[in-house]
Amino acid sequence: MIDAVDTATVASLATAAGTLVLAIATFSAVRSSNRSARIAEVALQEQRRPVLAQSRLNDPKQKIMFLGGHWVGAEGGRAVAELAEGVVYLAISLRNVGSGIAVCQGWTVFLADDAVTRSSHTRLEDYRLQARDLYIPAGDIGMWQGALRNPEDPMRIRIADAIEQRQPLMVELLYSDLVGRERTISRFTVSPVPTNDAWLAGLVRHWFLDWDGPRPDTLWQAAGEVIQQDYAAHGAYVAEAELVDDGRGVLDEGSVETEP
Repeated sequence: MIDAVDTATVASLATAAGTLVLAIATFSAVRSSNRSARIAEVALQEQRRPVLAQSRLNDPKQKIMFLGGHWVGAEGGRAVAELAEGVVYLAISLRNVGSGIAVCQGWTVFLADDAVTRSSHTRLEDYRLQARDLYIPAGDIGMWQGALRNPEDPMRIRIADAIEQRQPLMVELLYSDLVGRERTISRFTVSPVPTNDAWLAGLVRHWFLDWDGPRPDTLWQAAGEVIQQDYAAHGAYVAEAELVDDGRGVLDEGSVETEP
């Protein structure tokens, strides 16, 4: 009787142990499968992601027409900031350095001086919708356009004044892939060229809205604070050097001796 009980107990324990091992193996397999699925999803994401930057300086000139028949053109690496009959016309020559088609969804513009007070991109609800379908193929060039026409729009007034005074601007573009995913915001500078009437386009940074990356705002802000500190320290050094130079100049003039 005792042997029978011991045998049954051993069998039960063996069954329990086998079930436990099977459960662990199943959990590991499911976890590995989920990890593989995640890797495959990220790989697919990168294959579809568009990434916009300014076009190269040697890229060909592009032209685009606005509502009302107004045409603008920009050479490679250039932008357009034009005021005509009270209307602000903006455009940027772009290159898609990503692997997916870029579809422009919205945009906003502000003065470059205001960027110091902005810790991140503009709120999505404040973007102006892109009325025209603008597609930029992967590995190729394209053009973005935007206009401010409403005479009572405060932004139009500010940007118009900045264009007349040749002040730099910031443009943020909201775009996605061909199916409306992989939403990305790219911030560009539109800076006047001192030697002529042209405007240069420059990329500042990207924000991925549906995924983490490419850099968190905290890291970007920390880098900006370091640059601001270095800039202030350099300015103080230059100012002090100028004061010293001015003081030496006075001493040199006072120490000039004349012959009797």
